[in-house]
Amino acid sequence: MKASFAGLIVLLAAALTLSGCGGKSNGKDGDHAQKTMSWDKMPEMSIDLNKEYSATFVTSKGEFTVKLFANEAPITVNNFIFLAKEQFYDGLSFHRIIESYMILAGDPKGDGTGTPGYTIPDELDTDLNYEPGVLAMMNASAPNTGGSQFFICTGDDAANLNKAPNYSIFGKVESGMDIVQAIAKAPVKDNKPVETILIESITIQES
Repeated sequence: MKASFAGLIVLLAAALTLSGCGGKSNGKDGDHAQKTMSWDKMPEMSIDLNKEYSATFVTSKGEFTVKLFANEAPITVNNFIFLAKEQFYDGLSFHRIIESYMILAGDPKGDGTGTPGYTIPDELDTDLNYEPGVLAMMNASAPNTGGSQFFICTGDDAANLNKAPNYSIFGKVESGMDIVQAIAKAPVKDNKPVETILIESITIQES
């Protein structure tokens, strides 16, 4: 049975109430390797809006590539590129999956509470829509609370998010959507994958 739109909002609100993280240390929480990297403020703008950017994800399920929407969401893309180049995402898991909606990753704690130590403003004033393949920044169920967590839409139910756009869209899968769907189809218990599905690396390309 598909999750309802209201059910998704309740899930996201419960799972993604973010708390801070600090220091630079490594530890383990169950089968999720905690990787704590923290900054006092969001990164300075460093991308060139005259260039195009994409990100290649290498995961334990395979590879896929996302075109990044730098012109539509420059702050969000700049932030994502900064974190990717710092290897912040390497070794983190897809910690929440709702097959008909999305796969969620980017939390250094793996439980919905991790952050990079700062927040970024929303970028919602676009004509972009939530649809399968779209990459969007998660937040803490409040404006301007994005950080490192992101989700990729995987099913038609993601269109329900268009009723009240609250998450900055900053990219879309351009190749390897079969890998994204394979992640979405992984067995789950209470929307948490039974197996650990890791981001091994994210490489940024510019042209």
